[in-house]
Amino acid sequence: MNIYLISAALLGLMYVGLSLNIARLRTSKRVSLGDGGDTELRNAIRAHGNFSEFVPLCLLLIYILSVYYGYRTVAGLSGLLVVARVAHAAGILGIFNQGRAIGAVLTTLIVAVCSILLGLIGLGIRLY
Repeated sequence: MNIYLISAALLGLMYVGLSLNIARLRTSKRVSLGDGGDTELRNAIRAHGNFSEFVPLCLLLIYILSVYYGYRTVAGLSGLLVVARVAHAAGILGIFNQGRAIGAVLTTLIVAVCSILLGLIGLGIRLY
């Protein structure tokens, strides 16, 4: 569970960083609402928005899964989520070209794996 907590903490700090990035860009570009047609600000808003759309669901699914599966499963999914979200944000912000695709695929994979495992548990099937 320690890896889960550390991952959740890192993701929380990343959320703050993405929020502060938007505030910095809004101030420097003098845009109080929306993106003002600015590509850099639009990308920052999407990086933050996509993060807030997926991370809470992933953390919730992993947490529920921790009741039924052990440390390795939770640690692997939690660590992978951090990597996925860093890659995704870096891709949208133009820091790492393939990051967006890699992050999107990994995040979707995490949601799918957790959902399948939880669905199977609901049916009384535990894989390991």
